[in-house]
Amino acid sequence: MGDIAKEAGAAKPKLYRHFEDKADLYDAIVDRVRDMLWGRVVSTIDLANDTARELIGRTAAEYVLVVVEHPNVFRFILHSHFTRRASESDRALHTARQSARRAAELFGGLLDDVSVDVESVELLNYSIFGAVASATDWWLGVNRLREPTMPAEDFIAYLAEIVAALATANARRTGFTVDTDLPMHLAFRPA
Repeated sequence: MGDIAKEAGAAKPKLYRHFEDKADLYDAIVDRVRDMLWGRVVSTIDLANDTARELIGRTAAEYVLVVVEHPNVFRFILHSHFTRRASESDRALHTARQSARRAAELFGGLLDDVSVDVESVELLNYSIFGAVASATDWWLGVNRLREPTMPAEDFIAYLAEIVAALATANARRTGFTVDTDLPMHLAFRPA
């Protein structure tokens, strides 16, 4: 908190007027980044017509652009996430479950006559988050002050591939096939 107060040019007690502790500050930063990313993604996609591959690719591209614009924020988020104690993770777990439920409802609304397993979507969300967070940590390097190891375009392609692979594997595990070259409402079919 002292480092953050110093960087913000504010006294540490002033930060505590807005945030109870580091975990509360972390949650506020994650919420802000999530909202920023969501706004950017939503403005670039067309759920009715874009293929699943295009949706994943655009989402990966917007994510990487936000990381490039705010690398130290992501270093803070990732480092804090990987070092948080279980007692501090209740809010994150609740948020992840809400996101999984929203995603399941979204997919359920796009897919005709298909029941979406919320727990399966929750596991997929956790898997995607873990893979993307770990890859981003590697790409940025926790304490590296030089350029990323891989060009942004290659990192976007990498993230899109791993997310598509996780979604395809999860679909197969739950009895679906996925054709990522079709719009979302047509991409998932019972096997």
